Amino acid sequence: MLMRLLSGLAEGKTSSYASLGKELGVSERLLKQMLQDLSRMGYIESMSRACDTGQCKACHKHCTVNKSNVDSMLGEVWVLTERGRQAARTMVQVQTSYQEIKC
Repeated sequence: MLMRLLSGLAEGKTSSYASLGKELGVSERLLKQMLQDLSRMGYIESMSRACDTGQCKACHKHCTVNKSNVDSMLGEVWVLTERGRQAARTMVQVQTSYQEIKC
């Protein structure tokens, strides 16, 4: 389930806790715990709302949010770390290989 969440985050979609929890079939409380687990494992990190959006090109977080709206957003913004991006790429490769074998 954590890898499914990570995969969804890698797609760069913006979601509320409620809609993402519904998509995954889990409660908001469990979803928040899953996000914390992924953070502790080093796959994602929270982007501070105090982020200097004028420095986006130099930022290491590689967020996918609309830079002009970062400060006005409600809730928390989670971004993939390098480890998370690498895991997401690996999952795509595995899924592609599985589909090729299946055909």
